[in-house]
Amino acid sequence: MRPESSLRRRRIASFTAVFAVTFLLLLIQIYSDHETLKVGTVLSVKKNSTGTQNTPSLNTHRKLLNREDEKGNEKKVEPNRIWSERCSKSDIVISQGATEPLPSGIPTYTVEIMNVCVSGCDISAIHLSCGWFSSARLVNPRVFKRLNFDDCLVNNGKPLVNGRTLSFQYANTFRYPLSVSSVTC
Repeated sequence: MRPESSLRRRRIASFTAVFAVTFLLLLIQIYSDHETLKVGTVLSVKKNSTGTQNTPSLNTHRKLLNREDEKGNEKKVEPNRIWSERCSKSDIVISQGATEPLPSGIPTYTVEIMNVCVSGCDISAIHLSCGWFSSARLVNPRVFKRLNFDDCLVNNGKPLVNGRTLSFQYANTFRYPLSVSSVTC
């Protein structure tokens, strides 16, 4: 066996392994970010004829300003404005990620709620859709409080100053999908 062909095979195997790992990481990123808007294509989940199996598919014919909620219904997303006197729900950005679990093993999540209003507005009475939000870790009710089903209040209703971020941690067996339902400018 020639040393050149052996070296060539190793290079091809290495390239294939790197390509496969990169591709898998890209798929994981797409599946974990399926709720966020993507530029170019939107990932959707379709049910088969029995209605039980979900298979992902890429749809390029859909408008980027439409999103599906948990029930599969399309909902409109307000676009970000560049210059405006008023604020909107799109000026509040919510991000959350997993953090170290509690000693009991319950997963914890850190939530950041940011006011990204371009026109410098302070936004108050921020209400989030939060389902039956609950936490095994105490959350300061002045920062985040569930009022009713699917209605949580941020910052005790007080204004969130432009450019500021509120954060809190909660512990639950699953991550709650949080989205802005209403704000006051």
